[in-house]
Amino acid sequence: MTETQVMEITRQAVVLILKISAPMLLVSLIIGLVISILQTVTSIQEQTLTFVPKLVGILVTILVAGRWIINSVVEFFTYLMQNMAYFIKG
Repeated sequence: MTETQVMEITRQAVVLILKISAPMLLVSLIIGLVISILQTVTSIQEQTLTFVPKLVGILVTILVAGRWIINSVVEFFTYLMQNMAYFIKG
């Protein structure tokens, strides 16, 4: 396995991780921003207030995007397994 192949597989894996984590991160960011604005407006300064809404939002996002996430990971894993002989020969 050459250094170029290792770098390409690593790049593909990092891009996949970024793509599949983006929906959860965006939902968490939006919920956190909305709750922060509400805390500022109402002068409620409770640090743990954002935890439950973020958790619920992330779980809903996983339910909605779960099939796409699993399909993406399985597709990448299948690509790796189908080309394993090629990678080992280098």
